[in-house]
Amino acid sequence: MSHRHFGFLVGFLIAWLWVSAGFLAAVGAVVAGVIGYWVSRVVEGDVDLREWTDRFSASRH
Repeated sequence: MSHRHFGFLVGFLIAWLWVSAGFLAAVGAVVAGVIGYWVSRVVEGDVDLREWTDRFSASRH
């Protein structure tokens, strides 16, 4: 299991435990899983945060 899979699983399980049941639980679990996936990508170094901040900063050259 890669870090990305683990991040998605942890986010999914937290949302599943936090939200009671039903459609909102499923949506919350998927959103938390995607957040966990992106956090693991940042930790692994696959996402360059400096590039993202430069892209969305107010002082564009």
